[in-house]
Amino acid sequence: MNKKIAILTTDGFEEIELTSPKEAYEKAGFKVDIIGEKPGNIKAWAKTDWGKDYKVDKGVEQASTSDYDALVLPGGVINPDKLRINKDALAFIRQFFEAEKPVAAICHGSWPLIDAEVVKGKTMTSYQSIKNDLKNAGAKWIDEEVVQDGNLITSRNPGDLEAFNAKLIEVLK
Repeated sequence: MNKKIAILTTDGFEEIELTSPKEAYEKAGFKVDIIGEKPGNIKAWAKTDWGKDYKVDKGVEQASTSDYDALVLPGGVINPDKLRINKDALAFIRQFFEAEKPVAAICHGSWPLIDAEVVKGKTMTSYQSIKNDLKNAGAKWIDEEVVQDGNLITSRNPGDLEAFNAKLIEVLK
């Protein structure tokens, strides 16, 4: 199948929101790269405390959307809050939308989409606490485990991971 997925994240991502999708996509036969703010390692947030370190495959400034078939944005609170002020990360996100490639965001992972200015007119879901942020940015927010609007796939929280992972696999196949 030779499909490649970029997971864009940085320190403070919700660990299960990276490990579960990565495992599911690799099991489906896709190549998955972790794209960070910079090369090196990033530290997970595991529910209530810091988790493990994960190796970054490429820094966002070295990554090219042409190398990937889809983009995944895990949540957590710290990670998306850092990415939403990183101009390289926002440009990377916008390029996926311009190329009409699938973008999947879970939990707080939709926050950077607001700053990338790609949510206006989109039907989405997210973690409850950023519902109004998305609505204020012009999205139509609904409370469902997985929502697809064109190439955008969103889910609410780790409890939705099975449906979230399955939807992107379905779209890429």
